[in-house]
Amino acid sequence: MKPTIILALLAAGLVSCSEKSDTTVTATPETSPELKAVFVDRIPDEASPIHLARTTVQPGDVVVLKGQVMGASEPFVEGRAAFVLGDRDKLTPCNERADDGCKTPWDACCDSKEAFREGTATIQVVGEDGRTLKEGLEGVEGLEKLSRILVKGEVAEQSSAASLIVNATAIQIVE
Repeated sequence: MKPTIILALLAAGLVSCSEKSDTTVTATPETSPELKAVFVDRIPDEASPIHLARTTVQPGDVVVLKGQVMGASEPFVEGRAAFVLGDRDKLTPCNERADDGCKTPWDACCDSKEAFREGTATIQVVGEDGRTLKEGLEGVEGLEKLSRILVKGEVAEQSSAASLIVNATAIQIVE
């Protein structure tokens, strides 16, 4: 084969590949109205830090918590409307520590196990059937790792002294 024919075939192959990649569309699922409805502009009730609330609340109680999305290397549960909320009185994101170059500051890896036990709660959004919605929360209405938020909800039946779980009815992003 002549070099010009080979070059022409290679160029056609490259065009063909780029045409295929241009037509490939990655679908991003839309957020359900049920999940969007949980996000509010303002929660008027007084908020408590997690470490104080967990000493007094029982399953079925309505609680308002303040915190930050942190406390795990992946605070959002993939494919589910759930995340870890960290108590700013107990946990400090690594990026707020002097001379810390941590790539995942939301994991608060420099804090003690006791601080994690006292200062984290699982927040989930459940449907009418009582099950966690099967859609991710990260990015919804601007909710991201390290977002400071207020959460109002009902303490879940499966909560215990070791694991506070709140079924969110309202989420306010503070910053």
